[in-house]
Amino acid sequence: MTDKMVFDKEMATEYDKGVRRTLPTYDSMFKLVQTYLRANTTQQENVLIIGAGGGTELATLGPTNPDWTFTAVDPAPPMLDFARMKAQDLDMTDRVEFIEGTIYDLDEEALFGAATCLLVLHFIADMDEKLRLLKKIRHHLAPGAPFVMATMYGNPNDPAFDELFALWKAYWLDATKLTEDEVDDMEKGVRTLSFISEEEIVSLLSEAGFERIAKFFTTNMFGGWICKAN
Repeated sequence: MTDKMVFDKEMATEYDKGVRRTLPTYDSMFKLVQTYLRANTTQQENVLIIGAGGGTELATLGPTNPDWTFTAVDPAPPMLDFARMKAQDLDMTDRVEFIEGTIYDLDEEALFGAATCLLVLHFIADMDEKLRLLKKIRHHLAPGAPFVMATMYGNPNDPAFDELFALWKAYWLDATKLTEDEVDDMEKGVRTLSFISEEEIVSLLSEAGFERIAKFFTTNMFGGWICKAN
């Protein structure tokens, strides 16, 4: 059995480069995330970030929204350290509460005006646990609050899925100096992640208590959805 991917110090160090190779439109996605949140919140908001390690959400949303505060949650210490470093560089640590853990470590009564969960869901293998996470996010959102989620997705039994993986592999070979064997090893790791279909994702969001669900982003095996707490 292939070992699960673990976010250790080495992976955290390479994350900023690697995520933009595996998702070439990574930065464009975050621009759209900011636009959606800004269009659907007030100028003074408290934003919940699930999977905040790496700090891209803080670096994107913090400087241009100086009255927003953030609760940044991540279970991987090296990744959360990266987020802390970016917050320090941006002089915004006084606006961020860092939680080394999961959403289940939040105060039960904590309420937020917006939330993001970007590139997290495919690391959760069990469908019931995916739903539990989404329901917990909904629990911490005020009615009508915007939520943005992005994840790898797809049906592994669909021939198109293998075509997308072939493109993913070709891009890594084209954009890096990695050998084919090295990229093959990466592919084996990625294929152990939990891929579900777009229909299943929309169903989970709806069952978790979200409405006005719309797909706003797609690149290869990645998709993003916007919605609001009902």
